Amino acid sequence: MTLANRLREALAFPASKPSLEGDLPAVLDRNDIPAAVLIAFTDRPRPGLILTVRREHLRTHAGQVAFPGGRIDPGEDFVTAALREAHEEIMLDPKVVEVVGSIEPYRTITGYVVTPVLGVIPADLPLEPHEHEVADWFEAPLDFLLDEGNQHRRSALFRGATRHYYEIIWNDRQIWGATAAMIVNLSRRLKWS
Repeated sequence: MTLANRLREALAFPASKPSLEGDLPAVLDRNDIPAAVLIAFTDRPRPGLILTVRREHLRTHAGQVAFPGGRIDPGEDFVTAALREAHEEIMLDPKVVEVVGSIEPYRTITGYVVTPVLGVIPADLPLEPHEHEVADWFEAPLDFLLDEGNQHRRSALFRGATRHYYEIIWNDRQIWGATAAMIVNLSRRLKWS
């Protein structure tokens, strides 16, 4: 079975646990900003996920590990936006992405409602980070990221309230916040071994 078909099959079943929604209300607030990210799976015997490191000077989420993505432009759907952003951020040609579906949206503390789009890409593509937005990119093993033993629940004081978040450390890379939450949601949809 191909990786894309394996993912499609897994998405057909409900999550093993409720998904993390961030601060997602039952009805979206008019001030919420619709966004999309591409969760790009590398097509290899041990698949990985492509992640970026945002530049330190960016206004939001500076220096953080993230999936390629951003806000949805007028006239776009979330798939088109995720593919466009991945092309802009790491020069990923949309024609080589086999889109297999999406998972539940996640609302960030900064007001974005992010729809993760799942796509399979060939392994070892010569990706290039956008010089103004992306400091680096890397591939982390899917099985490591989806392992609940590597997903640590943390808490911190933010704007006078205790907030809980997830953190995953891979090769000294801190994956946390919304990106880690989307990985946790993905792990609740995919059973991987």
